[in-house]
Amino acid sequence: MKGNAKIIQALNGLLACELAAMDQYFIHSEMYQDWGLHKLYERIAHEFDDEKQHATLLIRRILFLEGTPDLVTRDKIRVGKDVPDMLKSDLDIEYKVTGQLKQVIALCETEKDYVTRDTLMTLLDDTEMDHAYFLEQQLGLIDKVGLQNYLQSQMGSAKPG
Repeated sequence: MKGNAKIIQALNGLLACELAAMDQYFIHSEMYQDWGLHKLYERIAHEFDDEKQHATLLIRRILFLEGTPDLVTRDKIRVGKDVPDMLKSDLDIEYKVTGQLKQVIALCETEKDYVTRDTLMTLLDDTEMDHAYFLEQQLGLIDKVGLQNYLQSQMGSAKPG
C-alpha cells in the first residue's frame, strides 16, 4: 500500500529516536549489571527489549507503506556517568520520544492515516505510562531514600545465566 511520504518520513524520524533509546538502554543495562545492580539491570534490559519492539513496529509500518526504513540515522545518545545521571538521560530520551510521537500522531490525524495513528497510540501509552513513569519513580526514590539506600535496594541477586 503506497503510503504518504510525509508520514513515512515522520516514522523514520521516530525510528531514529527509538533506535537511540534502544542503544542507550542497552549500554546502561550492561553498566548496571557490571556494577552489581541486578534489579536495575533486569528492568532496564526489559526497557531495551521494549524499544526494540517499538522499532520493529515502526519498521513494519514503514515497509507496509512501501517506504524504506532508515536504520542508519539515530539520535544522539547520552551515556550517564552514575545511576542518577543514567536514569535522567533515559528519562530525557523518553520525553523526546513522547513529544515526537504526539507530533506524528497529529500528522496522522491530519493525513487521515488512522491505522498508523492507532499503532503510535500504543507506543505512546507504553512510553508515557511504563517507561517514563518508571524512570520518574526511580529518581523520586533516590530523592526520598538517598542514593546509597536506593543503590542497595537495586543489588538483588544475579540470575544464573
